[in-house]
Amino acid sequence: QVQLVEFGGGLVQAGKSLTLSCTVSGGAFSGYSMAWFRQASGGEDRSFVSLIAWTGGNTYYADSVKGRFTISRDNAKNTVYLQMNSLRLEDTAVYYCAADFGPGSYYDYDYDYWGQGTQVTVSS
Repeated sequence: QVQLVEFGGGLVQAGKSLTLSCTVSGGAFSGYSMAWFRQASGGEDRSFVSLIAWTGGNTYYADSVKGRFTISRDNAKNTVYLQMNSLRLEDTAVYYCAADFGPGSYYDYDYDYWGQGTQVTVSS
């Protein structure tokens, strides 16, 4: 059984940084493309944030986070990270990591496994 657990959420001031991590157990982590999605309070859908392919060589970002967020992975630790810099009020959301046993995509319905989410709150 594949399980994803996110760590690192919290309350942070605007302009500061925060790093999220997501550890995967029960599966072949190196074969998964990993992504981060987020859902704002009251939001209808989870929106794409970032994706790192199973090869680790290709990364993708939503326009709203490009240049501020960095996704990376450590296959030896079965962990994917999201380094978030220059945080803004609008980054406040529950952040979810997701795994796809394939190339990954910008759409949440393409992902096979999900974590429980971690709250990130950016204050002014």
